[in-house]
Amino acid sequence: MVFHKLKDWQLHRRTLEHREANGTVGFVPTMGALHQGHRSLLERARQENDHVVLSIFVNPTQFNNPNDFAKYPSTLESDLKIAEEAGVDFVILPTREDIYPDDYRYRVMETTFSKSLCGAHRPGHFDGVLTIVMKLFGLVRPHRAYFGQKDYQQLELIRGMTKSFYLNLEIVPCPTLRETDGLAMSSRNLRLTPAQRKNAPQIARLLKSSLLENKTTDWVKAELSKSGFLVDYVEDVAVGQPPETRRFVAASLGEIRLIDNLSPSEAKDLEV
Repeated sequence: MVFHKLKDWQLHRRTLEHREANGTVGFVPTMGALHQGHRSLLERARQENDHVVLSIFVNPTQFNNPNDFAKYPSTLESDLKIAEEAGVDFVILPTREDIYPDDYRYRVMETTFSKSLCGAHRPGHFDGVLTIVMKLFGLVRPHRAYFGQKDYQQLELIRGMTKSFYLNLEIVPCPTLRETDGLAMSSRNLRLTPAQRKNAPQIARLLKSSLLENKTTDWVKAELSKSGFLVDYVEDVAVGQPPETRRFVAASLGEIRLIDNLSPSEAKDLEV
């Protein structure tokens, strides 16, 4: 069932709560342009819950670059097909007016981790991410919400927000899905030129080799630069509970910004 109007979804959510008092709701928030990584989140939600909700909303407040927002891929027809194949029960398609009736006057902010890594290069990005996720959690009221580890900084911030605000739901991290050449799946990959797409897997290859061969983050930066990338950062950060050091990278090919991260244990299993 697809909901184009938020008020219709809100009415249905109340009805669902009365009819299925003991049923669990699994939720996957997305910006559309769904790929196999999204499908894996939806399929896991289907396995673990009585009801599965997918949201598709290209959130303008998390784009610090208006051009990036304007060019974000839109593939609604294929998105709905993937949702149906994955067993999604409900798809909500809110508008900006639905989500931001206050014109983004109220927002959620985090003051430390969100200012590093991607946050240092994309001012306001994580304010937009946390605000939209908090709003969607309030609308969907899920028991579990599913997020991929490719956006690990986002995952950590959402976990922290959920704990800090005593939200009664479980954040479920899911492994990064990759193309056969190692490139982390992303909706933005659709915008890569053929030459850029051929070059993009260098990120995963260099992450793997640097971790297994004990090479520095500066070495990764230099090798990426030699390969034509404009590097925002390559950093090692201890994240998660218990803390685990992961190597994070963000680098651009043309106007397409790519991110990835790996732990040493994952590097051993990565085939590139």
